[in-house]
Amino acid sequence: MKKNKTEIQINPRQKQILEMVQLRGSVSVEDLSEKCNVTPQTIRRDIDRICEQGLVQRYHGGVSALSDLVPYEKRKHLFQKEKQAIAQLVAREIPDGASIFLDFGSTSEEIAWALRDHKKLRIITNDLNLLPILCANPSFLVTITGGDVRNRDCGITGDMAIAMIRQYRVDYVVISLAAVDLDGTLLDFDLQEIRVVQAMIENSRKVFLAADHSKFGHNGVVRVGHLADVHALFTDRQPPDEILPYLSEHNIALHIAKPVD
Repeated sequence: MKKNKTEIQINPRQKQILEMVQLRGSVSVEDLSEKCNVTPQTIRRDIDRICEQGLVQRYHGGVSALSDLVPYEKRKHLFQKEKQAIAQLVAREIPDGASIFLDFGSTSEEIAWALRDHKKLRIITNDLNLLPILCANPSFLVTITGGDVRNRDCGITGDMAIAMIRQYRVDYVVISLAAVDLDGTLLDFDLQEIRVVQAMIENSRKVFLAADHSKFGHNGVVRVGHLADVHALFTDRQPPDEILPYLSEHNIALHIAKPVD
């Protein structure tokens, strides 16, 4: 089975603009022009291109993050190289024969691809998107939770999913959330999805957090937990200075991937 390598069609400067919007929530044309060292007219053309991709929304004098989550089919191609590099690091830390919870998300999909050559993994997930990837390995035992399937992205949530997760005690859970606040709080948007993730954390021996650099200081509205709950952080850049004391205080292993251009 071949993996779809399609990327969001934006250039490096437009990607930089998107990162700034994700980190700040909104940015003015003037600030973007100064940061990127190009004219406001060039920035406006860049904004037009990013808006065409459905990734941000324009306002008078600037650009802001979408009020709703970016659609999954677009989101899974954002920072794809970074997610792929992070996924490879995660896979190296998971031994053959381990049991794992994989939560829903675009990073989890990359982790599933990175794990596909392992042997005899026991994987429980609430993400239907992972099944074609994981089930291609005949040595894997894959379990999909019951529950309510969201039409927009094939994620499974609800009390049935939580009850099923609580029947297990696994070696690892790999979580990939929307945001890590600079005070160490782990955040996301969907309360029902977060309840499932919290159940996975509670029933795992080790918690791995896979978060690309855009997640730090990014917005989220519902609390999942705190970095204190995590045993290892996998990312693609040195985390912000505000995050580092939490890693030291709670003995959280830091793994930094190097994306391939």
